[in-house]
Amino acid sequence: MTDLTSPSPRREKTFLGHPTQLGTLFGVEMWERFSFYGMQAILLYYMYYAVTEGGLGYDQGVAAGVVGAYGGTVYLSTILAAWAGDRLFGPERVLFGSAISVMAGHISLALLPGSAGLAVGLVLVALGSGGIKANASTLIAMLYGEGDDRRDAGFSIFYLGVNIGALVGQILTPVVQSTTASFHIGFGLAAVGMALGLIQYTFLRKNLPPEGRLVPNPLPQAQKVRFGALGAAALVVVLILVLTDVITAGRLDLIVTAIVAVATIAYFTLMLTSPKVERIERRRVLAFLPMWVASAMFWAIFQQIFTVVAIYAEERTDRSVFGLFEIPAGSVQAIEPFFVVLLAGVFAAVWTKLGSRQPASPLKMAIGTIIIGAGFLLFIPLAGTGANGTPLLALAGILLIFCLGELFTSPVGQSLSTKLAPQAFRTQMVALFYLSVSMGTVLAGVLGGFYSAENEVAYFGITGIAAIVVGLVVVAIVPKLKVLMEGVR
Repeated sequence: MTDLTSPSPRREKTFLGHPTQLGTLFGVEMWERFSFYGMQAILLYYMYYAVTEGGLGYDQGVAAGVVGAYGGTVYLSTILAAWAGDRLFGPERVLFGSAISVMAGHISLALLPGSAGLAVGLVLVALGSGGIKANASTLIAMLYGEGDDRRDAGFSIFYLGVNIGALVGQILTPVVQSTTASFHIGFGLAAVGMALGLIQYTFLRKNLPPEGRLVPNPLPQAQKVRFGALGAAALVVVLILVLTDVITAGRLDLIVTAIVAVATIAYFTLMLTSPKVERIERRRVLAFLPMWVASAMFWAIFQQIFTVVAIYAEERTDRSVFGLFEIPAGSVQAIEPFFVVLLAGVFAAVWTKLGSRQPASPLKMAIGTIIIGAGFLLFIPLAGTGANGTPLLALAGILLIFCLGELFTSPVGQSLSTKLAPQAFRTQMVALFYLSVSMGTVLAGVLGGFYSAENEVAYFGITGIAAIVVGLVVVAIVPKLKVLMEGVR
């Protein structure tokens, strides 16, 4: 007989139908993205604007290369952060320290003048942002059991936080910069945003899964001194190369490209040959290889939002709104995350609704790469419109296509890297995914040096077709990838 007087079961609290801890990570990443993208929205202009306009007076091609190299270094630094999370401190502690580094970087950009402030600020932001990226994804994965179909949706919701921060940061920072005619005040706003994210995370971090503070693969004590010495030696070498002009702003993008290539080969080799990786895990790592290539191709186009598209927004786009006012060139970049904020929840709901019937992750990523290639081809009909002759609405339509490609690729890639990760390399597998983003981002800077209004048709056409071809190749081998993935979708 049912006891009608007994209390009803207490309903578990959730964050949009997901574990409540997702909200904590959602919040810190939202504010970190506010600061990161807000700063990046004005970074290119800060470098190539004349000194009389508050800039540094760099050559435009060199500035684009530096932006690409900086962006690539952000994702390259996920290697160090992932290694520290797996072998030294645990992912949660690395994430906390990384948030402090990001805030310090923005403060440096705001307060330190000239190229010295630029260098110090970008290094601190790059190291910190990479640390947050690699370890936040690992912590999210800990919230879901194996086979939980909510995982892709959870990453999509997390990605919504990324884009809310990016949207607001890219709207407000250029407006503040243009209103005050000061790039440094704009960078100061980015520092305030990161401070807010750090405060909320400090109060709520205790509720994250306790295994996030464990070290999955601890480094033996005897090796810590050796690695510390190697790190110090590497820092000295870099300083010498900078002082002797081997590392210069004009060469930075090619140097980072080479480092990312070497790091990627080393990581795949390590995971495919390590005795700690079982046979099934090894096959899953092998399956990730073509998806790494597709991801790198996707980001090589997408990250041109901060290089070629940023230049296009300033020089080729009519930014007036109904003839009433003109939006800053940096705020044009906010159009894409605006669409993501609108659609990320829709994508998450669709994947949740479809459950096991949703497309496999490799197919999603291939579709995203094809879509981004098609988006670049849409620039071709706009060729020849002249200075500030492209309607803002046309550019917004292209950025909507970028958004669709992003939602098929980025949250899915993060999620897939955690699902395919060997047990001994969980966080470092996420870093391997971010190496694909790193390669694409630095290539966005390299490619930016070839763009000009005179060669638009060839530039957008060749790059767009290359992405479509890569996506179609992955589509063709999806059945083989499913076999290698050993049951992972």
